[in-house]
Amino acid sequence: MRLKVRRKGYLILPKSLRDLLGIEEGDELAVEIRDGIVLKPVRKKVDLNELRRRFADHVSMLKKAEEGRSEPRPGELRGVYLEEEFD
Repeated sequence: MRLKVRRKGYLILPKSLRDLLGIEEGDELAVEIRDGIVLKPVRKKVDLNELRRRFADHVSMLKKAEEGRSEPRPGELRGVYLEEEFD
């Protein structure tokens, strides 16, 4: 893939590339000089204790929701999605 350096040294990363690498607006990229220029997304450090706590909370919410019934009622699990835990 070729990118063109724009005015003031700006580069535009195509959306397909950003999507592939999970790069979003505001993310930081590390620059390394090797045989050329290497850009790498800077990943946020994960607090494992916080992650374990959130998983435990999530499991607890799921257990409460399933007590006494085999299937949840419509809308009962609203807000119990794991994806929302890490926004």
